[in-house]
Amino acid sequence: MRRRLSVSVIIIALFGNLALAQKKYQPPPVQTPPVYRAEDATAQPGPQSFGDLKWFEVFKDDQLQVLIRTAVAQNYDLRQSMARINAARAQLGLARADQFPNFAASGNVTTTRLPQDGSLGRDLGDRTQRNISFGQVLLNLLNFEVDIWGRVKKIKNARAADLRAAEEDRNTVLSTVVSTVAAAYLQLRELDLELEISQRTLATREESLRIIKLRADKGVATALDVRQAEQLVYSARAAIPDLQRAIEQEENLINLLLGQNPAPIPRGRELVAQELTPTVPAGLPSVLLQRRPDIRSAEQTLEAANFSVEAARAAYFPRISLSGFLGGDSTALSSLFTGAGSVWGFGAQVTQPIFTAGRLKSNVKLNKAQQESAIVSYQSTVQGAFREVSDALIAYRKNREVRAQQELLVETLKERSRLAYLRYEGGVDSLLNALDADRDYFNAQLDLAQIKLNELTAVVQLYRALGGGWQA
Repeated sequence: MRRRLSVSVIIIALFGNLALAQKKYQPPPVQTPPVYRAEDATAQPGPQSFGDLKWFEVFKDDQLQVLIRTAVAQNYDLRQSMARINAARAQLGLARADQFPNFAASGNVTTTRLPQDGSLGRDLGDRTQRNISFGQVLLNLLNFEVDIWGRVKKIKNARAADLRAAEEDRNTVLSTVVSTVAAAYLQLRELDLELEISQRTLATREESLRIIKLRADKGVATALDVRQAEQLVYSARAAIPDLQRAIEQEENLINLLLGQNPAPIPRGRELVAQELTPTVPAGLPSVLLQRRPDIRSAEQTLEAANFSVEAARAAYFPRISLSGFLGGDSTALSSLFTGAGSVWGFGAQVTQPIFTAGRLKSNVKLNKAQQESAIVSYQSTVQGAFREVSDALIAYRKNREVRAQQELLVETLKERSRLAYLRYEGGVDSLLNALDADRDYFNAQLDLAQIKLNELTAVVQLYRALGGGWQA
């Protein structure tokens, strides 16, 4: 009889595993372009990529490196992502525990006082013994599911995939924090450059105003010339407090990214001294799927959804649960652990769903819908990554071209302003042309600072789009 039961269990387990056998997980296919759009035609695509560099190999400013290290240690988003990893790890521990039998020990002692007249119907023989003690010690096998169909294992695998997704999410947050701190720092240095330009321009205009007033006192310049010069001085003075406001607010933003209270931010290299030229090409688009943590996270989420579908299907099959106990039971504590007082019990329960009002079917449909959503999310993440890399490459290349032309424009306007003032002082031209040249030169310098920032920011965006920044 026992042999037949054992053979039956083996056959059920074998056919159950065959019924639930699934192919090895494969990510859904995506359209991978051979090269990134807008990549330099002279660059030869290869396995090495700008995104493979560690962040301290990209950002050479020592002070910026200090800020990034502080953000990595203290940023609130990173700390939240670490908490989510710990929660996912705990969920995996709970799912793994369901694969193993759980035992619990229990014991109790009960003492009963009986009347001497035997009114409870018990003849004690010796009427002086009025107290009776009952003792019991048991080792219990709690309700343990024999995972014949692999349902518990699939749930554990899903939680393991969730944990890997949470770890990749943290890498995504880390990459975002690194790039955000770098971009904010470059924005701060750009504002510093604008402030420097404004202060230098103000000093020049104040000197011009002084000279024009002297000329007006001698009758060479008119009152209109003085008022026009004052207009430029006042406009330069008004720009300085606004830039100082923007600088302090940018410092507050950086401190928030660092998990600190508002305070001044130490400076490192000037904006024009920042070395952010991607000497390494973008690399192969197919390698981007393994480098970007958000793509890997989406893939792990999809894998978890696949395991959840398999676990939901396994709920259609019978569940076999085991329970039992082993211990001692005696009315005399001295004989509690002797052979005569030993007790044990073992039981098996089989539960087969018969009618669930569509609950099991709906659960499978729900998990399959979540699986389809995960597939779409994965494919969308991949396509979005290709677009981000292409956009960053376009921005870097075009901003570099604009910067080269803007530098020529600034040099031209600088020379024009110098000549216009010389002509005015020589009495050959009016002050209006000199003031217009000064105004154009000032605005061109501010535009050049913004264009330099855009070029450097494009490099930061390219580095993040290529999946860089999270590497240790």
